[in-house]
Amino acid sequence: MSTPPVIAVTGSTGAVGGRVARDLAARGIPQRLLVRDASRAPRLDGAEVHVARYSDADAAHAALQGVETLLMVSASETADRVEHHRTFVEAAARAGVRSIVYTSFLAAAPDAVFTLGRDHAATEDIIRASGMSYTFLRDNFYMDMMELFAGDDGVIRGPAGEGRCSLVSRSDVAATAVAVLRDPSAHAGVSYDLTGPEALTMTEVAEKISAVRGHPVRFLDETVDEAYASRAAFGAPRWQVDAWVSTYTSIASGDLAAVSADVERVTGRPAQSFEEFLGAVS
Repeated sequence: MSTPPVIAVTGSTGAVGGRVARDLAARGIPQRLLVRDASRAPRLDGAEVHVARYSDADAAHAALQGVETLLMVSASETADRVEHHRTFVEAAARAGVRSIVYTSFLAAAPDAVFTLGRDHAATEDIIRASGMSYTFLRDNFYMDMMELFAGDDGVIRGPAGEGRCSLVSRSDVAATAVAVLRDPSAHAGVSYDLTGPEALTMTEVAEKISAVRGHPVRFLDETVDEAYASRAAFGAPRWQVDAWVSTYTSIASGDLAAVSADVERVTGRPAQSFEEFLGAVS
């Protein structure tokens, strides 16, 4: 008789959760994948697939029966994300999950400059109150997103000033998550700040992209008013525009400049630099 999986992974159809799921499968570790759409779930050896949305308490409770350790990748950004997280965390606790590993955000706080960092602080509080053991992976902005910030004209626009950001790669976040999932008791009650090895200004980010890719990218420092005006044409709700603009103001504030050695401390290997990341991604 096969051993039932005791690790559950959410977000396996996405970038971080997918990397975690593939890594666990490659190690021969059984897992349960919780997804919204079973047809999109990766087909991996030793993986069961269960359908459960964060907002569906009954489905989540059923899917998490027998699970000891849960990787909870934060939900897609919505106005009511915290309530979806609350529903899921409470369902996990009722199902008997012992340890939860949550992908939070660097400098998460109720008054975080990055508005979505407030969601993460609220979720951390919900998890602490749940009675489950926990580990928080507080990652900085992803290196993987930086090229997408540039418009068709090769310009990254936003009110970041000369603020610095210790960008981290998704692969380093996933590797850290796998290490924690394999031995959750060794990381219980700990918050890890997941960053790259250096803090860069957005001007430096643009220069490094230009150097590696061979086409010009530059940073244009907008005022806050200019940033709201340049994003008005997208017709997005106010909370989302606030998040877009505060991505840059949080960098300008200095809140995201700290460099941590936690990736290396947990995984045993140094975190990728932005140049290394760009060189690895064609």
